[in-house]
Amino acid sequence: MLRVLYLIYFWLIVFPVFFVLTMLCALVTFIGCTLGGSKWFSFYPGMVWSRAALWLTLCPIEIRGKENLKDKKGPYVVVANHQGAFDIFMMYGYLGIRFKWVMKEGIKKIPFVGVACKAAGFIFVDGHKRSSINNTMIAAKRVLAENTSIFIFPEGSRTKTGRMIRFKKGAFVMANELQVPIVPISIDGSFNVLPIGKISPRPHKLILTIHPQIRMEEMGIYPMNIQYTAREAQARIASVLLNEQECNETGN
Repeated sequence: MLRVLYLIYFWLIVFPVFFVLTMLCALVTFIGCTLGGSKWFSFYPGMVWSRAALWLTLCPIEIRGKENLKDKKGPYVVVANHQGAFDIFMMYGYLGIRFKWVMKEGIKKIPFVGVACKAAGFIFVDGHKRSSINNTMIAAKRVLAENTSIFIFPEGSRTKTGRMIRFKKGAFVMANELQVPIVPISIDGSFNVLPIGKISPRPHKLILTIHPQIRMEEMGIYPMNIQYTAREAQARIASVLLNEQECNETGN
C-alpha cells in the first residue's frame, strides 16, 4: 500500500516539479555561464537542484568523512563508485567542493541539459576516439588551472548488480599527469533507490563517505603507480559498502 501511495506521489507531484526544476536549472546555468559567471553558475544551481531532488523523493542522506575535505583545498580528481542515477544528486548536492564532471559525449544530446553542461564547461569524452581522450586531458588541465576539481566515475557506467566492476585507468592517468591528489568517494544506497533499467525510485537512506586523499607520487613510479592507485582507491571505496563486504566474505 505504501509503495502504491509513493508511486502516486512521485508521478503526480515529484516528477512534474522535478521536470520544471531541471529546466530552470539548465536555463539558469546556461545564461549565467554564457554571461561570464561560470565559476558560480556551473556549480551552485546544480547543487540546489540535486538537494531538491533528494528532498522531493524522500531520500535522506548522511555524509561521512567530511574532515577529509575540511580545508577544501584542491584541486582534486574525485572518483566514486556508480550505483545508480541518484549518484549525481548525492555528489552534486553534498560533496561540498566545486567540481566539473567528466561525462559521456552522448549527454550533449539531452535537450536543455546538454546545452547547460556544455556552457558550464563540463568535460565530454568519447572513449572510442583517441582524439577525444587527448582533448579531455587538455580540458582537464584548463579546469584544474582554475582551482576547480574534476569528478569521474572510473567504472564508466552504472553497476547492473550493485557490485563494483574494475576501475578504468583514465582518472588515475589524469591525476598522475596533472599532479593532483585522488579523493575516493563511496556511494551507498543509490542502487536501492533507482538502479539502471528502472524508472520509478524507492525511498532509501543514502550514505556518502569521503575517504582520505591519495597522492600519486606516494604509490610508486610510473606506470605502476597508476595500477596501484586504482586498486587502492577501489579498495577504500569498497571498505564501507555492505554489498562488497558480503561478496568478499562468501568468496565471490
